[in-house]
Amino acid sequence: MRTGGFATLVETLEYAAQGDTGFNFYSGNGQLQDVLTYTLLKKEAQAVAGRLLALGPERGARVALIADTDPDFIIFFFACQYAGMVPVPLPAPNSLGGRLAYEALLRRLLESCRAEVAIAPKGFFKYLLEAAKGLALRFVGTPDMFAALPQDRGVLNPSGPKELAYIQFTSGSTRFPRGVMITHKAVLTNLTAILEDGLKVQPSDRTVSWLPFYHDMGLVGLVLGTMAAQLSVDFLKTTDFAMRPWLWLKIMSRNRGTLSFSPMFGYELCARWLEHKENHEYDLSAWRLAGVGAGMIRKEPLEKFASLLSPSGFKSQAITACYGMAECSLAVCFAPLGRGIEMDCIDSQFLAEHNVAMPGETNSVESQKRETFFVNCGDPLPGYEIEIRDESGRVLPERHCGNLFVRGASVMEGYFGDKGSTREVLSEDGWLNTGDLAYRVGNTLVIAGRVKDIIIINGRNIWPQDLEFLADQQPEIRNACAVSVPGKNATELAVLLIECRVNTPTVRVNLVKHLHALIHKEIGIECNVELVPRNTIPRTTSGKLARSAMRKAYLEGIEATTDGEIRKAEGYKKEGEKLRGVSSQMSDDR
Repeated sequence: MRTGGFATLVETLEYAAQGDTGFNFYSGNGQLQDVLTYTLLKKEAQAVAGRLLALGPERGARVALIADTDPDFIIFFFACQYAGMVPVPLPAPNSLGGRLAYEALLRRLLESCRAEVAIAPKGFFKYLLEAAKGLALRFVGTPDMFAALPQDRGVLNPSGPKELAYIQFTSGSTRFPRGVMITHKAVLTNLTAILEDGLKVQPSDRTVSWLPFYHDMGLVGLVLGTMAAQLSVDFLKTTDFAMRPWLWLKIMSRNRGTLSFSPMFGYELCARWLEHKENHEYDLSAWRLAGVGAGMIRKEPLEKFASLLSPSGFKSQAITACYGMAECSLAVCFAPLGRGIEMDCIDSQFLAEHNVAMPGETNSVESQKRETFFVNCGDPLPGYEIEIRDESGRVLPERHCGNLFVRGASVMEGYFGDKGSTREVLSEDGWLNTGDLAYRVGNTLVIAGRVKDIIIINGRNIWPQDLEFLADQQPEIRNACAVSVPGKNATELAVLLIECRVNTPTVRVNLVKHLHALIHKEIGIECNVELVPRNTIPRTTSGKLARSAMRKAYLEGIEATTDGEIRKAEGYKKEGEKLRGVSSQMSDDR
């Protein structure tokens, strides 16, 4: 087994093509639908590369690919590598937004990356065609339409190590997505570290994934990473997983999967489904690493997931925390394998007042009320330097919470076509401002949240996740999002927006009152608690809370109070309609 030393993605593929492993695609009923071996991928990618060259784009031209979970996307992605062009994965439509919102997003992404070619699966072509109207693209079509084009007879000239391997759009919650430029050297350096130090891959490993191809965990980790290790991977569409989460478990069981990853919401979705099932006919004893990342990690849902699947042979020690971001190719650190989720218990009041993660005292009821738990994300992978800095740029000592900076060979070249945003986060000497709050325990990294998400009340740092956690404990609540809005005299006001499962007016009013009192008691702040209709709290394409879109919707739809007054739970239909109008916004957390 070879896991490193590759100069380019083409070299990686050609080595993998010497074996008999590859990609397997499963249907919505869990049946094997398509097989794309690495040998076949090489052949098909070279043929498509010839047709790309025949279109006449210059070297480095961007090829936009709407990323459905199918063989065509991967073929076109590697065709770009052989043709010396740059693939740009774009999100597939999701259920939260309407057609117009999605087409508007596509158009802005096409303009942002200055695409010359755009490809969409047949089912998504109508969106792409509308989005591309008036843009000077050489070709817009489906894989079948592209297959009718003539093939260039010239010699393929694959991308080199210092050239761009792809452009990955970010997808979080604070601004419009930016195109992260990643070179072959950067991504392959990161993959080597992930495979050898993070995953410690073995020849017997088999991967299962339902993650979308337009996000770094799905594309870099589960497509490029598995290929770099010459492993086989079984793919399930994200939409199929969302509707039938048990398919993930079924394929893991049937194929004896050993590696799989998910953001928090994937484990939560599975746990909710499992709670209503008495018999689980799975064998998950081979599952040695269940990775979790792409947002703040909470212990309770993971413990529930592990407990419900314990009769199926799943071991809680398999759950492994990791931290990374698209700007670092993928991963920055991995928690040690085989130890499960390890938490750092700290005094939340001391952290809020002094920005120091002081270990919590658990010997009294009062001290337990002040406890906050953060997940240990492990040591940085080889090749990374990390620093925790305060607002003035001073490097902070151990357990002091501040801005996380990262430097290493896997860090991006910058944001495509956006030198201003690049300068905001990337220094001339290679230090990347991640935008995350963190602290160190020895060499171990602990992520405490996003800088822009922190709510500052009377000089105290309030974590929105703490407010959302209190809400999530109430059985009547299906979804919650905490944000800050302007208050009196340049202060901030905390707002907790909740989706309720119950329609009874008295229950809803009492729920708002209960949460307001609970937040005051547990966290010691006044917080507006607002009911919104179901399915109005927006999420990004990766499942994260889109806090910026929610904050914007709140401010546009409701005149925010500044005195902590609780509003009555009735009368939110109008505001909810405004929220639905922006729920499709997929702005960025990075």
